[in-house]
This record gives sequence, structure tokens and C-alpha cells, in this order.
Amino acid sequence: MKILVSPVAALPGTPETTVTVQDTDTLVVDGTLYNLESIPEGGRGIPEGDHPFAGPITRAGGELTVPLRFLYDGSTAEPNQPSDPAAWLHTVAVGPLPDPITRRAEPDAEATEEAA
Repeated sequence: MKILVSPVAALPGTPETTVTVQDTDTLVVDGTLYNLESIPEGGRGIPEGDHPFAGPITRAGGELTVPLRFLYDGSTAEPNQPSDPAAWLHTVAVGPLPDPITRRAEPDAEATEEAA
């Protein structure tokens, strides 16, 4: 499954989006299961109602492409995220979506202690 992340910086403390691909047609977003098997080859599905999708879901060559809104904690992220759309496209067969956000470096604990 190809997941096209549409990043959205949220307020600090807002839960970040979690995504797990269960199989070729099923993913779990923030604990809600989405079965996308009804999208035919060469077709597209346009979600209705309350959902995490950022546009039509398509199937080509047997593989789904899923545009997905991804909330992240802006206080833990680098202020400048990648501008290349290719950086936001992730292919996941089964398992969790790797963190797509460029995070700020953790302060070096030893350097912090020396500064104090």
C-alpha cells in the first residue's frame, strides 16, 4: 500500500496520527479499521463522512494509493519539513507507517549537564 502523507502540525499535546497496514486492502488509522477492498482495479474511492483521508483513494496494478492527513506535534518537529512530494510517499506492505516527520534532534544529555 502506498500512503501519501499530508502532514498537519497540531498543537503540542495533541495525539499524533498512528497508521498500521494490516494487508493489501486494510489499514488502521488511530485505532479505526478501514477496509478498502471495494475499490476496484483502475478505480477510485471518494471517502464520505468523518475520515482521515486527504482525497480519493485509488488502485492501480493491484496496489492502493491512500492520501492521508497526518497530525503531528509541531513542538517536536523541525520547522522546515521536506517540500518534495516524493518525501511524503511511503510504501508499506504490512506493519506500521514509519514516522514521516523530520524531528528536532534530542538535546545531548551530557552536554546539557555540562552547561548547567
